[in-house]
Amino acid sequence: MSQGHTLNAPLMGTISAVLVNVGEQVQANQALLIIEAMKMQHTLCAEHAGQVSAVNVVPQQKCQQGDALLSIKQGNSETQTTILSTANYEESLSALELLRRQVDMRKNATLDATRQRAIEQRHAKGYLSARENLAALCNEQHFIEYGQFAVAAQRQTRSYEELKSATPADGIITGIARVNSGLVEHSQTSCALVINDYSVLAGTQGYYHHMKLDRILAVSLDKHLPVIMYTEGGGGRPGDTDITTVNSGLQCQSFATWALLGGKVPRIAVANGYCFAGNAALFGAADITIATKQSWIGMAGPAMIEGGGLGKVAATDIGPSHIQAKNGVIDILVEDEIAAARMAKQCLLYFQGPLQPQHIKAPQHSQESLRHALPEDRRFVYEVKTIIETLADKDSFTEIKAQFGGAVITGLMHLNGHPVGVIASNCKVLGGAIDIDAGEKVSQFMRLCQQFTLPLLVLCDTPGFMVGPEHESRGAVRRLSQVFSAAATLTVPLVAVVLRKCYGLGAQALLGGSTSKPSYTFAWPSGEFGAMGLEGAVKLGYKKQLAAEADPVARQALFDRLLAEHYKKGQAQEVASVLEIDAVIDPADTRRHVLLAFNFPLPASFL
Repeated sequence: MSQGHTLNAPLMGTISAVLVNVGEQVQANQALLIIEAMKMQHTLCAEHAGQVSAVNVVPQQKCQQGDALLSIKQGNSETQTTILSTANYEESLSALELLRRQVDMRKNATLDATRQRAIEQRHAKGYLSARENLAALCNEQHFIEYGQFAVAAQRQTRSYEELKSATPADGIITGIARVNSGLVEHSQTSCALVINDYSVLAGTQGYYHHMKLDRILAVSLDKHLPVIMYTEGGGGRPGDTDITTVNSGLQCQSFATWALLGGKVPRIAVANGYCFAGNAALFGAADITIATKQSWIGMAGPAMIEGGGLGKVAATDIGPSHIQAKNGVIDILVEDEIAAARMAKQCLLYFQGPLQPQHIKAPQHSQESLRHALPEDRRFVYEVKTIIETLADKDSFTEIKAQFGGAVITGLMHLNGHPVGVIASNCKVLGGAIDIDAGEKVSQFMRLCQQFTLPLLVLCDTPGFMVGPEHESRGAVRRLSQVFSAAATLTVPLVAVVLRKCYGLGAQALLGGSTSKPSYTFAWPSGEFGAMGLEGAVKLGYKKQLAAEADPVARQALFDRLLAEHYKKGQAQEVASVLEIDAVIDPADTRRHVLLAFNFPLPASFL
């Protein structure tokens, strides 16, 4: 039976730590010493149990290979030592395991399961939590998070432990996920996600909050990733007291960086609940804005309004969604957050390239139905959305700004799986005459398609620009001219279909500037063309002749005859005969002609 055994240094190095004391009982595999050599730490462990009888070294002492380090009394056999590398250290020491568990606990503190009170408050309002919104956008296994351990910059006024539980992630979830995985080419599915968490300090934007936002936007810019941003929140946060060298906070880069992404990557913003001040600025600058019916969006919240001396205002009186949808702030109004996530993914899909073949849907209506889409009487209105939905792949059309500028319909759709923008005259509003709101809507949409190389389809049926003194008092000359400016920049494929009326400057603007601007301009047999509406052209051009006819019945007969002559001269087939347009087709062939004009593959049904 051995009484004293010495543990010798297995290599030259420096004693980093002595983990036992003389007289201490040790167990098998217990760590005894740590030697550092070549910047690596090596732990020496006991193979058998025993009692430490001597310790010959202290921390930071140099040792040579073979030096006696410590002695252990052991009853039955020699005490053997095992040298462990850093990779094996976790198995012998609880320190790394403890750190890992601390990290897990820190992560869990940011999750809904450990924040039940805050989540219950969200659910009581009928809202989802930030992480529930994240789960609605993507498979969380496909999400890598940035800055999850951040807390509010308030360590001077609140304990760190409190901040970790009360301000997880500093009120904003940021990261990169795969969105619409499986629907499009895998390389096109990466997307930056930004989800403001209203349950943390009312979603306000603090110092580290902005740092996280700036970081993910910089990654988006560098990697050319689209962004989906949930913007619920009350704007800037005045309570971050740790950053003592910042006075105004106006050096923040978030708003400039977000704007800089414009035209480079698609930016989709989602609003729910209160979205004020800086949060609203981010929302309004996005390429596509989606909001729930329970949304209030304004450049200032109640506190700022009252602080500006404008009185007390209820938050629900500031920018309610039904107002913001009518004035064009909200592009797409949805029922709730579940619908918002679904719509955000649908909108992103248009910017991710063609659909995978197995996900392409045939149109929901037969193409032959287009032969009966227009009423027999050219003065009657019809539903142009039915025509759009007949041309588009089933359930693929998404209207943009449905409640704003109703004389024109704008939206995105798929044609045999390929994303396309569509602009269509809506004769049910102002007879299709393009007023200021409709003009701004068209010019914005043209720029969106141009920025992201989306082919553009125009369905034209307009008597031209809206006219009249009241309209001119709103700056029609300047504002409607912006449609020509936007159209002049178009280099994306442009195809135009004249359904019925194609008159004046308004029609020219819709067609990109002229009937020759599109790569292919064709008309249905019902198409009619002219420098202005036929009725106005006759009244203006034959004013004297009509005035000279004293008999009202005879005057009306003369007017009808002249109108019929003008209509015949302006018919689509006559205009095509002098090459002002490229073709006149059977309406049932419209989808095939559009697919060919865009150089998209034809579905098997056409082959």
